[in-house]
Amino acid sequence: MMTYTHLPHTELEVSTVCLGTMTFGNQNTEAEAHSQLDCAIANGINFIDTAEMYPIGGNAQIFGSTERFIGTWIKKIGASEREKLVLATKIAGPNRGMEYIRQPLDFSKKSLHEAVDLSLKNLQTDYIDLYQLHWPERIMNMFGKRGLTEFDTQWHDSTLEVLQVFDGLIKDGKIKHIGVSNENPFGVVRFLQESERHGLPRIVTIQNPYSLLNRLYEVGLSELCYREGVGLLAYSPLAFGFLTGKYLNGYPDQSRMKLFPNFTRYTNENCFTATRLYKELAEKQGLTLTQMALAFTHQQQFVTSTIIGATSVRQLEENLAAFSVVLSKELCGEIEKIQERHPNPAP
Repeated sequence: MMTYTHLPHTELEVSTVCLGTMTFGNQNTEAEAHSQLDCAIANGINFIDTAEMYPIGGNAQIFGSTERFIGTWIKKIGASEREKLVLATKIAGPNRGMEYIRQPLDFSKKSLHEAVDLSLKNLQTDYIDLYQLHWPERIMNMFGKRGLTEFDTQWHDSTLEVLQVFDGLIKDGKIKHIGVSNENPFGVVRFLQESERHGLPRIVTIQNPYSLLNRLYEVGLSELCYREGVGLLAYSPLAFGFLTGKYLNGYPDQSRMKLFPNFTRYTNENCFTATRLYKELAEKQGLTLTQMALAFTHQQQFVTSTIIGATSVRQLEENLAAFSVVLSKELCGEIEKIQERHPNPAP
């Protein structure tokens, strides 16, 4: 049975499982996307996450197709059903080689307005419930980088200006709430500081990776966000599919790692070693690795909602079933032993 919670500092009630949609438009057709959305709603999910840059493996030709597929589905279900949903999307930042999205890729007033208006058009909706910065403007440790050793000396701190633009967009009714993604403690603190000092909108969520293979959120961010009331939307709880165990003996055809070999976050030897150990542990407990991995993320007290994605309705249903699993204290202790031996191999 689906459970629900509130996004911090809001009246929005969201399912503790969120449907991620980054396969729509590349790995999934429009019809397949609609089937997944129907399945999610039928299973109690009311929280849908997307991004302007999706689908993954994107290019200028398929840019925005994920939002457009969701938009045709929203049009199909009608306004009354859309009101029951919490719809989240994101604006792309710089430094990722996606200049086809807009020029320049930044969080200026012009870019934010253009991005919001395009997402509203693509999604065929009058408002976005949660609007997020997909990653910071500054260069920092993210997407495979464990630590930060070089600082972005060229970065201009635009936190106040960004919040002022968001304030206007909220007053215009185009967005309801805001969040960050792929952030670190410094960025979260800056947004909270400027919000409090100037009476501007407050970030209510942070969307960062969190899984058995990447628990870096626990270092610094977990306590900060817990005490400040910023909810974690945990993405990649299955580590791009690695925590299903399907990559331990090669890359199956049509799998993400076969299709996108440049995504190397999970391909180092420590990831394979840790994944084998987690799989052995799960099977000793009568669980699949998928069940253990999703249950682990889901039951962390600092996780507001766990984002799951799939390439088929069958996969989606299997993943949803895993959320009924509760890991024992003893099993969690065995997980910690593996984490101590192979900490965070997929930053």
